Amino acid sequence: MAQVEKRGGLLRKSSASKKPLKEKVVLMYDEIFMTEDPSKCSPRFWEELFLMKVNLDYLEGKLESLDGEELMKIKDNINCLFQHCIQALGEEHPIRVVNALQTLCALIRGVHQKNKSTSGFDIINMLMGFDKAELCMKNLMESLDSLLCAEGSESLKSLCLKLLLCLVTVTDNISQNTILEYVMINSIFEAILQILSHPPSRREHGYDAVVLLALLVNYRKYESVNPYIVKLSIVDDEATLNGMGLVIAQALSEYNRQYKDKEEEHQSGFFSALTNMVGSMFIADAHENISVQTNEAILLALYEAVHLNRNFITVLAQSHPEMGLMTTPVSPVPTTPATPLGTTPPSSDVISSVELPLDADVQTSNLLITFLKYSSIVMQDTKDEHRLHSGKLCLIILTCIAEDQYANAFLHDDNMNFRVNLHRMPMRHRKKAADKNLPCRPLVCAVLDLMVEFIVTHMMKEFPMDLYVRCIQVVHKLLCYQKKCRVRLHYTWRELWSALINLLKFLMSNETVLLAKHNIFTLALMVVNLFNMFITYGDTFLPTPSSYDELYYEIIRMHQSFDNLYSMVLRISTNTGQWKEAASKVTHALVNIRAIINHFNPKIESYAAVNHISQLSEEQLVTMKGALIPESIIGRSMTVLGHGRMVLEVVRANYDTLTLKLQDGLDQYERYSEQHKEAAFFKELVRSISTNVRRNLAFHTLSQEVLLKEFSTIS
Repeated sequence: MAQVEKRGGLLRKSSASKKPLKEKVVLMYDEIFMTEDPSKCSPRFWEELFLMKVNLDYLEGKLESLDGEELMKIKDNINCLFQHCIQALGEEHPIRVVNALQTLCALIRGVHQKNKSTSGFDIINMLMGFDKAELCMKNLMESLDSLLCAEGSESLKSLCLKLLLCLVTVTDNISQNTILEYVMINSIFEAILQILSHPPSRREHGYDAVVLLALLVNYRKYESVNPYIVKLSIVDDEATLNGMGLVIAQALSEYNRQYKDKEEEHQSGFFSALTNMVGSMFIADAHENISVQTNEAILLALYEAVHLNRNFITVLAQSHPEMGLMTTPVSPVPTTPATPLGTTPPSSDVISSVELPLDADVQTSNLLITFLKYSSIVMQDTKDEHRLHSGKLCLIILTCIAEDQYANAFLHDDNMNFRVNLHRMPMRHRKKAADKNLPCRPLVCAVLDLMVEFIVTHMMKEFPMDLYVRCIQVVHKLLCYQKKCRVRLHYTWRELWSALINLLKFLMSNETVLLAKHNIFTLALMVVNLFNMFITYGDTFLPTPSSYDELYYEIIRMHQSFDNLYSMVLRISTNTGQWKEAASKVTHALVNIRAIINHFNPKIESYAAVNHISQLSEEQLVTMKGALIPESIIGRSMTVLGHGRMVLEVVRANYDTLTLKLQDGLDQYERYSEQHKEAAFFKELVRSISTNVRRNLAFHTLSQEVLLKEFSTIS
């Protein structure tokens, strides 16, 4: 029985007795794959070819089916096809241009598949030939630049960007992609900026433009001068920077929306009913099933913008009313398969979505809030390697923000208060906070909440040491700014102190297991020094004297944990071993905490005995501690603690026997440096993103009918 053949360029019904007919374009492809020049017998061969609808599957499949020797035999014809594609980009007829762009994409992908193990030089030679490569790439880049900057078909611009993404990701390691040398010389940076600065173009192509820019910035960034890095670092056009921020905000906002939808679906389903019956015994395990594709490509773009361009910092705090006015793109965005590292652009309904406030009368969102929400979701689950990398990148971005003076200024601005609904991991011992009860606070409070949440929820067997170190560093840098600028932040500091103490307890209780993999003393030292920051400089940034009382109370209340820590580090520092020096540093750092404990504990016991109190409440302890301090010093003791040796002399003379040692360098830190410490991480991250972008590129979204309809309306 005859059947219709559609694959491989076959056109008509086939039967056992007749060979199926092929599309004309397929027959023309077959001529190209012969050793002779196809235009010898047909002078109008190349003109006719670009009027034919491209058969991507057949062209790519044909290239992949040839072995290396066969491919070299038709190298001249492939070079000729590549050159005629570039010539066709200058044609007035848009159908020719579209077909030329799609053919170029198929050529690049097909040759790459055949040359995976070879160098970029081999791909250049196979596509265009060494002798003509420079001129070919110059003409190609100029044509693409003109198409991207011209007023005209959005479909053409979309294909141009996809071709550029295909070109950039032709090798797994983009720094080994020699073709990009020509993209560096013939820059399309200004064309990308133009797309981002014009709302209509940005709505259609902003996502691809931002991902393309992020990848280009990472080409040989440690080996040579990358012009895209230089140019991105000095962009100061407000419309361009805001446009880039809007694209990033939309992509992150879509992730947040998808996660919220899945979470609500999960909670309203069968498991929710089952949980109501049997309790929440397995709630943490069940929560792991809620998973939405992360987007490292857009996160990389945000990182590069924050890290390279100080002007972009202002974009973080700006709301985006335009997000609610977006329109659906002319051409649908393809649905792509789930992949390890998400680089899929937001779907068409995303472009018109908006990061809605919690209530109608609450302020709109901004990029920083959207990013913090995204981070709170991604950082919940670090067991998966890709989410671990995503969480690490979130913390690196927060590190850059925490170091920036201007970013800190708006983070701590009392006149910029927001309700930030961070996602919290379900845990058996705490209830979910009501979203509408969130207070309006400066944005730094949300950053601190995020850090506290991470500290509390990741004390587990597969301990993410690197993420904990980065988390503590972010807190430390924020405290350094508060101390320097004397910002008295009204924050629930007790939650941070409690989280830090619980972290120390976890490190001690899992000493043997953790020491086999990590230097836990580095982290312990960082935590202890955070307490030393509060003890030494707390008078400059804690909101009230009672906050200082609460700090002392927390240290005294949990004195057993600090005593145990001291015993552990003393034991290890007095023995010869790998961790002797690291443990010794923690021993010295505990001096003031131990002084406070040893000073107050005997007085607490005496007070309890005299007043016949078996167990002191928090209120009694704080009141009693104030009563023990001489009246002459209580009013100024909180202030004088942070003023050097004179302060210590006053304390010794007037504060009974309490002696605090001045510790240098508590308010100093090493600034973030990508090249020296993070190069390996970013190389691997960019490799993953590049591979995924190449895998997800789709060129089948533009049907001939849609194109003809669009071009018929272009004046």
